[in-house]
Amino acid sequence: MPPRPGIVFLIDVDNTLLDNDRLQSDLARHLDEEYGPPARERYWTILTERWSRIGYADYLGALQIYREEDLHDPRLLRMSSWMVDYPFHTLLHPQALEVIAALRRRGEPVILSDGDAVFQPRKIERSGLWEAADGQVLVYIHKEQMLSDIEERYPADHYVVIDDKIRILTAFKSAWRERVTTILPRQGHYAVDPSLLASCPPPDLSVDHIADLLAPDCPLFAIPPFSERSFP
Repeated sequence: MPPRPGIVFLIDVDNTLLDNDRLQSDLARHLDEEYGPPARERYWTILTERWSRIGYADYLGALQIYREEDLHDPRLLRMSSWMVDYPFHTLLHPQALEVIAALRRRGEPVILSDGDAVFQPRKIERSGLWEAADGQVLVYIHKEQMLSDIEERYPADHYVVIDDKIRILTAFKSAWRERVTTILPRQGHYAVDPSLLASCPPPDLSVDHIADLLAPDCPLFAIPPFSERSFP
């Protein structure tokens, strides 16, 4: 049996490693240009309603529901192609892949995301994140409810959760307490929303950009247990 890693890094995808706000903006613009404002508004209403019900953005599921409302518009058949063929690698935040490589020198990096079983894995794969993480990828519906499964699959002495949503970081901190270090990259609309930030305790560390974790003086490594360990 391989040795149990001292530290596992659990790294979110949307707005942490990838600029998902830009993806949504591009999708809205594409719908507006190709199908018109009414189609864009209706699709976005379905997406938002479904999001609030199931807890993640189900882009393809919302498209299927929209298609059922308008079975006779052949243009809808091409909407899914735009989504799955999007150049996801262009959404990578600067030095996102380098961050994963650097964290591997200090522990085991694992991609930890919420999403559906088709679009989200494709986004992770086509962006290069799947390969960068050596296939260590978990996609749940509500990852904050899957802590036991995460621990079973990736046991560790200590965890680091990197996520743009303060509520996710709070859930992990409430459950794992001193066994976890939480990091908030201030990227994307969730990470800078004052009402969301005020609703939860602050994370252990905030950084402006994910690439800040590469800085030699990154505050992360002054936080126990990192300050108590030596790293290559």
